[in-house]
Amino acid sequence: MSGPVGFSMESLHAGLIRLPRLADLSADALEPMPLKGVAHDHVRLRGRRLVVRIPRWSQLGLDAWTALDRQATAFRRAEMSGHTPRFAGLLPPGEGLPLGALVVGEVEGRTPVLPDDMPAIARALAALHRMAPPDFFEPLPAPPDPVAALLAQVERQAAWFDRAPLSTQTRILIAEELAAARVGDLAPPPETPMPLTAVGVDVHPGNFLIDAHGKAWFTDLEKLQYGHPASDLAHASLYTSTKWDPGVDAELTAAEIDAFIAAWAMAVPGDLADEVLPWLKPLRRLTWLRTLSWMARWSVEGASLSPGMPENLRTHMDAHATDILRPERIEQVRREWR
Repeated sequence: MSGPVGFSMESLHAGLIRLPRLADLSADALEPMPLKGVAHDHVRLRGRRLVVRIPRWSQLGLDAWTALDRQATAFRRAEMSGHTPRFAGLLPPGEGLPLGALVVGEVEGRTPVLPDDMPAIARALAALHRMAPPDFFEPLPAPPDPVAALLAQVERQAAWFDRAPLSTQTRILIAEELAAARVGDLAPPPETPMPLTAVGVDVHPGNFLIDAHGKAWFTDLEKLQYGHPASDLAHASLYTSTKWDPGVDAELTAAEIDAFIAAWAMAVPGDLADEVLPWLKPLRRLTWLRTLSWMARWSVEGASLSPGMPENLRTHMDAHATDILRPERIEQVRREWR
């Protein structure tokens, strides 16, 4: 057997049968799934209701063991939300499996249809956000000031704006947004509470599946950490996210975004909703800038970040980067808070 770029199907099978529950797994039960994202390959284990997540690279720049430990912890902790796949096992890095792999429960569902499935996504996010915090946060990040941490991430990634092939007008608009974000011109009064909850981070709608009962499942927990819920609400509903996945490819109206936020607020404790709502605009700007700067990197390095990517997905990603970095699109998005 030969597997997708980056790992060996023989090595994957050898690792899987070392797990007690999978000792009798036959090699022909491994079914590679179509590549959907940029960071992981997935292999279904037929008849076991399990899926193997095989990293292609760490979007967080982590070594293989650290990245696996974080993901395993994320799946274990998020399981109590009832809206994420269960953790079922870990395969260590080794020959033929250089970044290791995780085994998680299979979710049977379809790609979200927007705007109809946005309330279900809101309820899934609410389930993450209202989870009781653990006794200790490690190994998952938990910045004491998540807004400052998000701004710092934007600042680090902003170097890609200088390297990307952007128009002069795009550079001017991005510089204006960065300058405004740095002075916090949308921030609520300093005494406004700043909640810290579990956040999915990479919660664009394409990372959800909708099951037969209409329940949304969040499936990609690579970046789960502790932070500000308003960043999740932004990332799930911004144009840059709803157009990210070619299977979703939608644009929400202002009224549809408001309905999404309202559905989330109804599903969390009232005090949490009250604390989060004043932060919606500043976190929407910062989360958008986080995505723009990541896509500026993509426009420079492209599919070299994810070797073996199918041509149709690479073409979509390239077109999406071009679209969201156009001055007209930047003007459209930032009208939400200007």
